[in-house]
Amino acid sequence: MSSSITLNPSEPVSMNAPTIAITLPDGTTLEVPRGSTPRDVAERIGPGLARAALAAEVNGEMVDLDRELEEDAALRILTQRDDEALPLLRHSTAHVLATAVRELHPEARIGFGPAIEEGFYYDFGVEEPFTPEDLSAIERKMAEVVESDHPFERRVVTKEEARELFSDDPLKLERLEEFEDEEVISVYRDGPFLDLCLGPHVPSTGRIGHFRLLSAAGAYWRGDERREMLQRIYGTAFFSGNDLDAHLKRLEEAKRRDHRVLGRELDLFTMDSRVGSGLILWQPAGSVIRREIEDFEQELILRHGYEIVYTPHVVSEKLFEISGHLENFAENMFGAMEVEGGRFRPKPMNCPGHICIYQAAQRSYRELPIRYAEFGTVYRYERSGVLHGMLRVRGFTQDDAHVFCTEEQVSDEVRRLFDLVDEMLATFGYPYTIALATRPEKSLGSEEQWDRAEGDLRSVLEARGLEYELDEGGGAFYGPKLDFQLIDAIGRKWQGPTVQLDFNLPERFGLEYVGDDNERHRPVMLHRVLVGSMERFIGGLIEHYAGAFPLWLAPEQVRILPVSEQWTESAQELVTSLTEAGIRARLEDRDTLGYRIREAETRKVPYMGVIGEREAGDGTVAVRRRGGGKKQDVMPRGEFIERLTEEVRSRARG
Repeated sequence: MSSSITLNPSEPVSMNAPTIAITLPDGTTLEVPRGSTPRDVAERIGPGLARAALAAEVNGEMVDLDRELEEDAALRILTQRDDEALPLLRHSTAHVLATAVRELHPEARIGFGPAIEEGFYYDFGVEEPFTPEDLSAIERKMAEVVESDHPFERRVVTKEEARELFSDDPLKLERLEEFEDEEVISVYRDGPFLDLCLGPHVPSTGRIGHFRLLSAAGAYWRGDERREMLQRIYGTAFFSGNDLDAHLKRLEEAKRRDHRVLGRELDLFTMDSRVGSGLILWQPAGSVIRREIEDFEQELILRHGYEIVYTPHVVSEKLFEISGHLENFAENMFGAMEVEGGRFRPKPMNCPGHICIYQAAQRSYRELPIRYAEFGTVYRYERSGVLHGMLRVRGFTQDDAHVFCTEEQVSDEVRRLFDLVDEMLATFGYPYTIALATRPEKSLGSEEQWDRAEGDLRSVLEARGLEYELDEGGGAFYGPKLDFQLIDAIGRKWQGPTVQLDFNLPERFGLEYVGDDNERHRPVMLHRVLVGSMERFIGGLIEHYAGAFPLWLAPEQVRILPVSEQWTESAQELVTSLTEAGIRARLEDRDTLGYRIREAETRKVPYMGVIGEREAGDGTVAVRRRGGGKKQDVMPRGEFIERLTEEVRSRARG
């Protein structure tokens, strides 16, 4: 969203001074003296814009308001209403954080301090980890820096000058050595603090009003576990106090929904250092959820024309030489093991195995499209610093599928995949956004192939009237892709289905089919996942539902509670009837009724059925629904079983 700019009359420019033409977003051209700044342009446009201005976009590049303009340019003044403004504010707040840390800890070495999706962080080299008390003191010092309203001042320096300026900080000196000789090196000062930085920044520290430091944690320098451990402080910043308060409330809600906490409380999964970091052990309750999702998806994809296949967990390294994974993905693969003179690796992907199945026989155009699907467990090396519960792991199961088709069938197959995605995600209650990820810097194939593949995906999106974002350079190394971002119950985005169009692996493996002209042709491959990683999807689902799963997914669907021991036999009869109807039911007759009700609520069991004298005598059950408070509905047991059976059958979200 860009700011609306209206040109006000201003004093005429002297005809003797050299001028440049500045084109504004509405097409207006403004003549200004060479050497003017975006701030000067904002002031000529109007005092309101000058007060609101934070930075500028000059010929597509974000710059500070005081950057001199030396040639004709397209210029847009940025205010807090622009999409780029919040990352700008947060990066500037990171500098205020570093200013405060250096004031309180003069010996601190300074790492990196970028804006991130929901805030910012800064890495520091200090002797002791930061405590909560340290964060409070730093936050108070930050408020003083803001109150001082120091301007952010940019200066371009030579590499030798920069070495002098940062001679006491080895972290900055290391970064300096990575600059090429012709690169521009800029430093920024706000009050007492000087930092190596590309910028830009808001005009002064006084423009930063609403921020909060959130946490501190260890972080390896440059993300390399072989390097020293720094201390990373996370924070966030907003333009308004209301936005900050709303964000902090979302963080509290996210904390309440943390899948690692709920997973432990509900006995869904565990991890064990003896097994290894990033490897999930599914508890029986979590295994129920996983099995239900896999059964549902298998039923779904069989209806959509897929065939189920299985491939080995460990395969010859030669396969990954052909596929290009060793060339392009080796840093994310586990090392090779020697077996009878050959080298084998745990598979990081399922696609090479599916290609081998395709190549096991000669294929005709009459067979295409061929759709193979597998719940295949894969293994990828993730650095220990990024492992996170079920969301970032080293071993995970993908609901992977590969479609082999002719080029003419691509658009129709992508449309079919959209139908599949819509049916799948609607069941879980996820809205979503879509991004088209284009060619990355490190990729296989010709520019023509990539243009054609990206065009095919774009045409399907546009034909369906779907809005999408461009993720420039975000494609897989073998082809562009569509990424579906799931929006959960508290507005966060999670990685969901992906559809990847691939002209390259069929070429590398020499895939063929015999066409209707009796000649050999190269098929196209589509890679797709629906839930993606089963571990990540269920971790996200735990947080989406806050552990309160709909009936069809709930590990324990009904808990039957006799009021006292004398009604246990009648309660057990109901449990037997429920079990025979396919409902996961359990009898609980220990301790007091009140305790048992509270425990069922804590375990987030969807239904409780209470059996007392009346219910035992007339064949009814007093039903309490999760979240319904103390309300009870007394109904015939047969009716109760029918209600539950229908709710499970329809996979109602509750």
